[in-house]
Amino acid sequence: MKTPRGDHTAARLADGRLLMPGGSHDSEVGNLAQAELYDPATGRFTATGSVATVRSDATATLLSDGRVLIAGGFHPGFPPSAIDSAELYDPTTGKFSPIGSMATARYGGTATRLSDGRVLIAGGMDDNTTLLASAELYQH
Repeated sequence: MKTPRGDHTAARLADGRLLMPGGSHDSEVGNLAQAELYDPATGRFTATGSVATVRSDATATLLSDGRVLIAGGFHPGFPPSAIDSAELYDPTTGKFSPIGSMATARYGGTATRLSDGRVLIAGGMDDNTTLLASAELYQH
């Protein structure tokens, strides 16, 4: 990797590359804005755009149109907080664009693309590390 990172997410793009946005670097640097692409055909990592909101423990879901939905996550600022925002990554431009907020701030949850193209975002934790039993749907 170009930059060591942990607590990040990954999504396989339609062309087989892996997108790894954000994550955390260390306690001094905190969360990363920079995203990387891994190409299994070459075994190489390359830098791509930066996330609109720095976050770790988010979800990344490939959408039917080839873009990637990045949702939720955790920001270690003061005070640390769960994130309710979401953004889209466009692999044709390498750019991330904010798209609004979820109903519930969450990190460490799951996101699954359904057969109709919507994404089910479920579970995770809130600011108080309380486990969430809620779910919501994203439709593009």
